[in-house]
Amino acid sequence: QVQLVESGGGLVQAGGSLRLSCAASGRTSSPYGMGWFRQAPGNEREFVAAISWPGTSTYYADSVKGRFTISRDNRKNTAYLQMNTLKPEDTAVYYCAAKYGWAWWARSGDYDYWGQGTQVTVSS
Repeated sequence: QVQLVESGGGLVQAGGSLRLSCAASGRTSSPYGMGWFRQAPGNEREFVAAISWPGTSTYYADSVKGRFTISRDNRKNTAYLQMNTLKPEDTAVYYCAAKYGWAWWARSGDYDYWGQGTQVTVSS
C-alpha cells in the first residue's frame, strides 16, 4: 500500500502561485502513477493533472493547462503541483492520488490511494 500526505496549500491572491507537495510512503518501490484532483464546496471532485511512472508522461485538465505543472521526484517519493496565475475558481481542497502501474489516469475511480487533502484559497 501507499500512504499519501499533501502539503503546501494556503491563501493566495489571484495571479499568485503555490506549489503543492504529495509525499508517498509505504510500498514505493513499485511503479505508480500519480494524480491531482480538487473539490470545491458543492462540486464533485474533478481531475487536475496526472503523471506516469517514472514521470515521462503528463496530462492536464483544460482548465489548468498552461498554468499548472505536475512533476515528481522519485528519489524523494514526492509529487508536486506547481500552480501559477491562480484564479478564484481554483479555490478547492486539492487531493493527490496514486495507483500502481506505469501509466497516468484521469478518472478518480481509477486510483486506489488518496491523501487527506490540502486547502487552496485564491482571493480576488
